[in-house]
Amino acid sequence: MSAEILLSHLQGLRRSGAGRWIARCPAHEDRRASLCVRELDDGRVLLHCFAGCATAAVLAAVGLDFSALFPPRRLGDALPPLRRPFPAADVLRALAFEALVVCQYARSLEQGGVLTPNERQRLHVAVCRLQHAVEVACHE
Repeated sequence: MSAEILLSHLQGLRRSGAGRWIARCPAHEDRRASLCVRELDDGRVLLHCFAGCATAAVLAAVGLDFSALFPPRRLGDALPPLRRPFPAADVLRALAFEALVVCQYARSLEQGGVLTPNERQRLHVAVCRLQHAVEVACHE
């Protein structure tokens, strides 16, 4: 499959580069584009929701499953390992966004605010993503 099948189910779609698109995530109430889609040269499709939706939830929301993200393969086909599916600039943008989430909730708490259960969950996701990025970077 190419990304066309997934892209045909998305709203607010716009191209953000060669083989790259952003759209409103179908798995949550999305007012502006938070879903990034990328088609690799070998036909595999990557997607990431910056609001924290799992890939399975995004696919389920449009009636697809994980097989839709992979091109059909013939017996004996082997894919070379892909160590960095996203350019470093994309990774840094994602990490900056997660840091912004942490700062926003920290500011709210500093001003005496109380986080809702959803906000606490999103804060937890942001912290886990930042920690995971540090762990991955330290093991390379």
